[in-house]
Amino acid sequence: MADVEKGAPVPAAAPAEGRHAASGGRSASVVGAALRRWRTQDPLERSGSALRAGAWALSLLAFLVMACNEHGDWKQFDRYEEYRYIVAVGLLAFVYTTLQLLRHGVRLTGGQDLQPKTGLLVDFAGDQVTAYLLMSALSATIPITNRMREGADNVFTDSSAASISMAFFAFVCLALSALISGFKLTKQTCI
Repeated sequence: MADVEKGAPVPAAAPAEGRHAASGGRSASVVGAALRRWRTQDPLERSGSALRAGAWALSLLAFLVMACNEHGDWKQFDRYEEYRYIVAVGLLAFVYTTLQLLRHGVRLTGGQDLQPKTGLLVDFAGDQVTAYLLMSALSATIPITNRMREGADNVFTDSSAASISMAFFAFVCLALSALISGFKLTKQTCI
């Protein structure tokens, strides 16, 4: 097997290392090639992917915590449109970051990606739009949660606050990722 980036052959893993060709030698070599490319990748590319992975986990947590926030009577998230909005935006952010991480995985394994300039535009615009949607959902849910906490501090309001804080940290990750993708976009030539 040849390393596509360097044009040099890559030595195969020896059977003495505990890997058998019939039991997944191909998948181990694909993972090894992806790890080698990850290490040799541009630090900006790695940090953008790491920030998107953080946003992926945090938006999933924000979505799940709020979606499971049902404690009977008035303590159900779906009775409040602000909370339904943060659930929808958290799910959207999760789907977006999942697709971006899959794109990055395809690039690491040597697959075809979008044209370089188009890919950078998609990264920049997608990160910005998703980050702004997260901030919009935060600004809608914080006032209602504060009003509820003044009257009664309970599991429902604590779960709402936890979901809001996870969405805020997901916003921070995506905002930093948008800065990085904007910087990479400015380094591209116009031709």
